[in-house]
Amino acid sequence: MKISNKILQFAGGESNVAPYKAFADYWNHFRSMTDKGNAQKYDFQRSRPDGSSITFDEKEIQMNHSLRKEILRHANISNFDAFPLEQWITNPMISWATFAVVNQLVDMVLPDTIIDSIGLYTDVRQIDWGDSAAFEIKPRDLFVVSRAGRGMRSAEVHKQFNGQVTLVPQMRELTVQVSLYKVLAGKESLGDFVAKVIRSLETDMAKDAYTVFNTAMTNLNATGDDKLKYAGYSQSDLISLAQKVSSWNGGNKAVIVGTPVALLSVLPTDANYRYTLESDYVKMGYINTMATYDVLSIPQLADYSTPFKLMLDDTRLYVLSPSAGKIVKMVIEGSTMSNIDSSFANANLNQNATLYKSWASGVATSSIAGVMTLP
Repeated sequence: MKISNKILQFAGGESNVAPYKAFADYWNHFRSMTDKGNAQKYDFQRSRPDGSSITFDEKEIQMNHSLRKEILRHANISNFDAFPLEQWITNPMISWATFAVVNQLVDMVLPDTIIDSIGLYTDVRQIDWGDSAAFEIKPRDLFVVSRAGRGMRSAEVHKQFNGQVTLVPQMRELTVQVSLYKVLAGKESLGDFVAKVIRSLETDMAKDAYTVFNTAMTNLNATGDDKLKYAGYSQSDLISLAQKVSSWNGGNKAVIVGTPVALLSVLPTDANYRYTLESDYVKMGYINTMATYDVLSIPQLADYSTPFKLMLDDTRLYVLSPSAGKIVKMVIEGSTMSNIDSSFANANLNQNATLYKSWASGVATSSIAGVMTLP
């Protein structure tokens, strides 16, 4: 995983990035256990000298020890054992250093994590604090070629103009509570805490991007020869839509995208097909190619606003050309910031920390996409 220049600067150079690499490895190991289909992406099989693999629990212990040392380093504390723990937790530098390190850990893995969720239809970019992002939209139309007489000097003049879409990030806040006493005593896992913060931010960002994307697909034209929205599944309509999207995106081949449930419907019209228990359809839950067009799955997301509700629409197949330009653009502004209570601000002696993350998403492209709504 690539380490950004800002994290390198915070850590103090390449020689001090070991805790952040250890956390990235811990995070990838955690994701591999929750997403078995992507386990091969992550290099978490670190071994002991005897060749046996380090377990996730062992890695968590090692990683928390590493993060604790990093927090104390940034708090400029080298003699931690010289005083009792209860004296150190009143040190404001420890509070600051704890969440300064947490912020860097979030920024270490969040961009790559969010791309895995929404990367098929969203272009994710990082900008600096105070910036907005302007996207140039180039026309997709070609010039008209006219028949002309041999004595004509010129034909009808054509000129095209680029459009522009501007995205201005909006601030979001996440207030969490942590016991620094337990963190410093090793009784509460800082790694587990940071992982949940990352998952919370990732889910909200993915929800934002998908809502923008799905709303755009809902508003597509559903009538006439120029329609990009179809009701009801048929193989011929799906392939016709894929041809239209590919052709009007400059020949960039379309892909068929949907949740695993939606992709169950992508089947040949002929009802006499057969498949074995070892077939890709049984293993993956969908066929991976339909009439030369790739079929790709997008991961379902939990909608935490309602118990056990899912966010992505299982009744929609999307047809798009990612290589021609992602439909949605997302910009993430600056690094993660945090605001922490003082040590004794709360009656329960826990500390509240508010994390600030700023982003925006919107439709900014000249490429086209289509949608098919299933029965």
